[in-house]
Amino acid sequence: MDSVSIRGVELPALGLGTWPMTGTQCTNAVTAALEFGYRHVDTAQMYDNEDAIGAAIADSSVDRDDVFVTTKLLRENLRRDDALASFQRSLERLGTDYVTCC
Repeated sequence: MDSVSIRGVELPALGLGTWPMTGTQCTNAVTAALEFGYRHVDTAQMYDNEDAIGAAIADSSVDRDDVFVTTKLLRENLRRDDALASFQRSLERLGTDYVTCC
């Protein structure tokens, strides 16, 4: 798969957008995408699907280090302390200790 370089980070040029999927539909779509070779999954807090994405990645045979996950904070969480707490909640829902930051 082609990749792009963003601030020195190489990531897959094609990513799976997950809006407006939630629940089992989202988990199944991410699972299938990973099986098909996708290695970039995009979400946001407002999509309300971070837990479904985390479940799909955890159950996948693809190594977590090979999957780029991007998420976005809610607008009301942009102040520093709010952002840090909100980001931590996203990591917990995604079941990971990091996401792609570019």
